[in-house]
Amino acid sequence: MSALVFLVPIALFLGGLGLAAFLWSLRSGQYEDLEGAARRILIEDGDRPLENKEQEPDAERE
Repeated sequence: MSALVFLVPIALFLGGLGLAAFLWSLRSGQYEDLEGAARRILIEDGDRPLENKEQEPDAERE
């Protein structure tokens, strides 16, 4: 029973901390655009690797 004297306040503190973090995330707009990140993956930007003009082809190095 004496352990509950320490564990209950710790549990209440951690629960309050989690609630505070959740409320902060709501106020900062973390949940405003739920579908944007999912759709951003599907968009093709046409990215290509950068061409390095200074780099020689492998055949010429030997």
